Amino acid sequence: MTPTDTNPLAPLLTRVSVGTKYLREPAPSHAELLRMAEAALRAPDHAGLVPYRFAVVRGDAKQRLGDIFEAVALAQGKPTEQARRDRERATEPPLLVAVIARIDAGHPLATVHEQWIALGGALTNFLTAAHAMGYGGKMLSGSKVRAEPVMSAFCRPGESLVGWMVLGTPQGVGRPKFSKPAPEEVMSLWQGQPPGRPA
Repeated sequence: MTPTDTNPLAPLLTRVSVGTKYLREPAPSHAELLRMAEAALRAPDHAGLVPYRFAVVRGDAKQRLGDIFEAVALAQGKPTEQARRDRERATEPPLLVAVIARIDAGHPLATVHEQWIALGGALTNFLTAAHAMGYGGKMLSGSKVRAEPVMSAFCRPGESLVGWMVLGTPQGVGRPKFSKPAPEEVMSLWQGQPPGRPA
């Protein structure tokens, strides 16, 4: 997206995932992150639930997270060089935002899958808002989100770690990593019959 874009859908139609090696300082400010969180809170939900929260990792906290990543890698038997690369996954991004799920399995109205959908919508809005504000980012997960030292560093009782967004100023123009179908391939008219049966 460029500052001259006037199409209100431009942030939605031009956003792509931008990995750490294409991100530089400056990272979003605290005020800008609050705006992204505000956008996240406008995502569709059910029963007004907010089954997620965000934790910002910047500055010296990235080094502490890197310590945890490296220790987990070594405990899993990874070679020292690979453990060092795992550490860099925390220290190299300009900024990380952990995404933490707060799913209420016993909620009387909102099912578990509806709560997960709400979280996904919030994540989408957050990243789209970042793009609209001139930043790039990407959601990352992997086996580390299930490692107890990493989970316990972020999660309160009853919570689970989904992963973390890396955010910063993108270098160059991003391109989609995967081909997506044309809109016509995912949109059809329902004719009152189950799929696959003649109308």
